[in-house]
Amino acid sequence: MFRQYPDVIDVHTLQKMLGISRHHAYRLITSGRIKGRKVGKSYKIPKVYVIDFLLQNDEADTLAQKGNS
Repeated sequence: MFRQYPDVIDVHTLQKMLGISRHHAYRLITSGRIKGRKVGKSYKIPKVYVIDFLLQNDEADTLAQKGNS
């Protein structure tokens, strides 16, 4: 899953992976639903946490349904 992406991503890449807005991406990170760490002025997110979010979260189901409509 997501083999074309590096092991550690930024917010912009998270947006592309999930098809979400910048605002939504930051909400997911700051709320802790997707784990990330602020390094300098930007967030770094291990790809494994994005996959974990997709596999275990009801919100991910909602995102997938929006993408299919």
